[in-house]
Amino acid sequence: MVALEALESILPFLTGLFSLAMVIYSLRVLTSRNLGDAVLAIDALTVDLIVLMVLVALHYRSPYLLIGVIPLAAWILILDLAVARYLEKRWIK
Repeated sequence: MVALEALESILPFLTGLFSLAMVIYSLRVLTSRNLGDAVLAIDALTVDLIVLMVLVALHYRSPYLLIGVIPLAAWILILDLAVARYLEKRWIK
């Protein structure tokens, strides 16, 4: 296990790093030219959001803050399946 003191010392750095990555992914979503790039950027954005939620829960030492992670992960899975189905129908025609 990681010592709690060591974890708390790197939490601000990790939060800043993942926040910067979220900004970059948001720009990629807004500037993508096709659907696949946008969906991939949204997937990465959602994973970063999940990581940030976990980091906040670790900072406050509250497992109740992790409740929102599961629906968020399910939402991204449903988005991927919906886009794949749309692209499959479009590809067949």
